[in-house]
Amino acid sequence: MSSSPAFTIGIEEEYLLVDKDSLDLAPAPEALMERCGAALEGQFSPEFLNCQVEIGSKVCKTVAEARDDLKTLRSTVARIAGEFNLAPIAASCHPFSDWRDQHHTDKERYNELKADLAGVVRRMLICGMHVHVGIDKNDQRIDLMNQLSYFLPHLLALSCSSPFWQGEDTGLSSYRLTVFDNLPRTGLPPKLDSWGSFERSVEALVDLGVIEDSSKIWWDLRPSSRFPTIENRICDVSPRLETSLTLAALTQALTRMLWRLSQGNQRWRLYDNFLLAENRWRAQRYGGREGLIDFGAGEIIPFGDLVEELIELVGEDAQALGSVAEVENARAIVQRGTAADEQRAVYVNALQAEQSQEAALRDVVKHLTEDFHFDL
Repeated sequence: MSSSPAFTIGIEEEYLLVDKDSLDLAPAPEALMERCGAALEGQFSPEFLNCQVEIGSKVCKTVAEARDDLKTLRSTVARIAGEFNLAPIAASCHPFSDWRDQHHTDKERYNELKADLAGVVRRMLICGMHVHVGIDKNDQRIDLMNQLSYFLPHLLALSCSSPFWQGEDTGLSSYRLTVFDNLPRTGLPPKLDSWGSFERSVEALVDLGVIEDSSKIWWDLRPSSRFPTIENRICDVSPRLETSLTLAALTQALTRMLWRLSQGNQRWRLYDNFLLAENRWRAQRYGGREGLIDFGAGEIIPFGDLVEELIELVGEDAQALGSVAEVENARAIVQRGTAADEQRAVYVNALQAEQSQEAALRDVVKHLTEDFHFDL
């Protein structure tokens, strides 16, 4: 048996800032950015829009380590934001704010993005969550990435947190992806033959001056441009910390499971992206409500049953990684409903209490500010 990869994890989350009184989006004051930056020592940064911020965990060996780090990051951002009468929310879309009213952060990287991507990038009032899993060997990273793509719709379905857009219920559970997919070099990753194949493709675009490096490749799953990791980028950001940890634990455990198969000369079957995209759409549209396609069985399986299968599939790996509780929390997410389901429930309850549509949407934002602190 070959030596095991590190399977370390790192988690990045993007948050929106809202005014505590109006619950509208609000730009981050420079003093807030400076104080969070100083308090979190390189784990905090601005994002494209000036109402967004981003945090990144340290490299963690276990999900328990990640929990401690994310608790510190989330609570610090919330505490400092509160001193400016602001509150963070971890949802992939703000329920009622208009992207036309937002302004991008005045930094060279973001100025270049605006110039390069034009009107498409102006609509990027969305937040995501990225999970890195440490895989040292380049070709192994590509091989595992090809197989892990199968499970991206399952992870997306658990994470959905963006049902509303500009004051309307979109009918989707992850509206964020409809916005993000308008950018170039997004969506499901292509099947790659090797690390060399990936590098040659990147170099072709770099040599043409189209991109400067692979950080401008925004697939749902990619080899990180900065670290020896597989980077899962498909998930909506989660209002609750424990949901984030479950998504990280599943990403880590699934990666280890696929590596474990390889030690017995086995592998997960590769399906064409045309088929995987159908499950991606079902997850984006319904979250966990309508089930996903099991292509081996040739039928649509209720999502709760698929989650039970996932928990069993990675049971040995979760045990080895110390993440059994976090993996099994996926069952509770299915039973409770996704963050998108919970937001809709708050909205419907407010309307049934004869509140206006505007007041109901503000109730949703208030719910999101409270959910941010739920597990802290």
